[in-house]
Amino acid sequence: MKNIKIFITLLLLSSLSLTAQNKNTSTADKHFSRFDFNKAIESYEKLVEKGNADEYVYKRLAEANFNIFNTVDAEKWYAKALETSQDPETMINYVQMLKANGKYEESNEWMTKFASMRPADVRAIAFKENPDYLPKILEKGKKFNVQNLEINSEVSDFGGALKNGKLYITSARNKARREYGWNEQPFLDLYEFTVEEDGTYQNESLLGSDINTKYHEGVVAFSPDGNTMYFSRESFYEKQYQKDSLSNTKFSVLNLFKATKSGSGWSNIEPLPFNSNNYNTDHPSVSADGKTLYFTSDMPGGFGQGDIYKTTINSDGTFGEAKNLGQKINTEGREMFPFISDNGTLYLSSDGHLGLGALDVFYTKEIDGKMSKIRNVGIPVNSNGDDFAFSIDEESGEGFISSNREGGKGSDDIYSIKKLQPLCDVEITSTVTDKVTGAPLVGAMATLYDDKGNKLASKPTSAEGIAEFIVECDTDTDLEVTMDGYESNKISIEGTDEEEIAVAIALDPIEEIVKADRVELNPIYFEYDKSNVTAKAAFELDKLVQVMNRYPNMVINAKSHTDSRGSSSYNERLSDRRAKTTVQYVISKGIDAARISGIGKGENEPAVNCASNCTEEEHQLNRRSEFIIVSGGPNNP
Repeated sequence: MKNIKIFITLLLLSSLSLTAQNKNTSTADKHFSRFDFNKAIESYEKLVEKGNADEYVYKRLAEANFNIFNTVDAEKWYAKALETSQDPETMINYVQMLKANGKYEESNEWMTKFASMRPADVRAIAFKENPDYLPKILEKGKKFNVQNLEINSEVSDFGGALKNGKLYITSARNKARREYGWNEQPFLDLYEFTVEEDGTYQNESLLGSDINTKYHEGVVAFSPDGNTMYFSRESFYEKQYQKDSLSNTKFSVLNLFKATKSGSGWSNIEPLPFNSNNYNTDHPSVSADGKTLYFTSDMPGGFGQGDIYKTTINSDGTFGEAKNLGQKINTEGREMFPFISDNGTLYLSSDGHLGLGALDVFYTKEIDGKMSKIRNVGIPVNSNGDDFAFSIDEESGEGFISSNREGGKGSDDIYSIKKLQPLCDVEITSTVTDKVTGAPLVGAMATLYDDKGNKLASKPTSAEGIAEFIVECDTDTDLEVTMDGYESNKISIEGTDEEEIAVAIALDPIEEIVKADRVELNPIYFEYDKSNVTAKAAFELDKLVQVMNRYPNMVINAKSHTDSRGSSSYNERLSDRRAKTTVQYVISKGIDAARISGIGKGENEPAVNCASNCTEEEHQLNRRSEFIIVSGGPNNP
């Protein structure tokens, strides 16, 4: 991530103390202040060899290696610095490097120490609430397919934005540019490719000189019609910078600009009104309706080293006030590269939320004016490297992610992504118990249905009486549990965007519904003027089947009743059809026809004697079935 670190940490580095600790470190410090990290490393390591190193030198070695993404050596020198230091920020940086090197258990140990020293830090709070977050991310399942793009080069490539048949990327491949001392790669430029019918990207073209300068240009975003492009540019071009009085080093920031489509090129380049030479504004993203611009900034008043902001784009081309998205999104770390998708989901990269490495991709959504809980996108979009500049077309499920993960072609590569499963899901943990004893029920069959009655999944409960399901967020479901010897039960589960929910469901022993003279089921209601068995009726009739299977000598007479609407003769015929339908359903479940009979009682035996003044609820109560024990059962062996 050599080049992207330039792009996202210019101001952060300018805020570091660049004065030499002493005359021994002056040469190394000068290289460091000029972002010539390889030479700085050589100089600091010579001090180590001579025995002149201390905490300051170890930290500088760690930071220099971090900035060229040498995570192994960065980890080593952070560890050395922490032998004599209890600095929390050094600890959190060390945690990031341990995770980047796959040492998750050790990273958790140091995260625990960090949390004890900074208990009010958002990162510490999140860790204490969910210390076992790493397995949950790793075991979440593969939601995307990820493929390295053919157009990547041996240097840094990132970004990936599609508009009107063109792919736009940021790249250091322009060998005509002078090299940047930090990583000995050329300055970043913006490129476009033509998207061919076969999905390949051809006709690489460097954007014109109105857009690209001899300094860094960064990721782009477009208005919905594609006629306005937003992009980042280093402030040196505007002759805006800060200068360190001791080292004479000049420090730029990143600013946002917009350009207007002009034929096949771009013109009318304008800086955005909230730019400053004192802080960065970069990483633009535009909402689907073109009315909101999201971006990254470390402007004063934020929560960390980089925060996500948004502003309105007015119809006359002006902009509203920049608003910080708040501490639910922004941490004391770095939040950057926002992408607002066409369904309103906000994706971003962060090293402040719980993740696998340095920068991970997360997502959230604004609901009723509030941001929902932020979630990690998971593997393989995220790795133990830096993962950033995520974008996606929600309809097709296709998009891009940039990363410096192992196996790439250059220091940063662009990867195509394809969504395989819904990104937002909820794990439902259901616990099934005996209602009388409270003991967990092993082997009960738990079945989950959607709100239309479609079966989603079915599985037996474990030795702990648990059955787990995963459903898409905000999906209303019904959980039905059946078990021999028990009355079936069903509960409704309201959809949520919480990652995990727990539900409990208790089953009554089947004997509880067997009374002296009848099997007492929940009311079996029929629709008005109908005799077919509904899904709800079938659920209850299955309990009767269980009882009759438990007591093989039981004989049942099913009585069906109607409400008082319609003529008496019609109601008798209707109730007779309902009784016969009920009997046929029970027989279809394997009960011998000789053991069950049915009779229609019409409106002659109402449950509620309301005559002609019945309410709809009273009519429904009168449309019912009763199950009389003729012989057999526990009370009549």
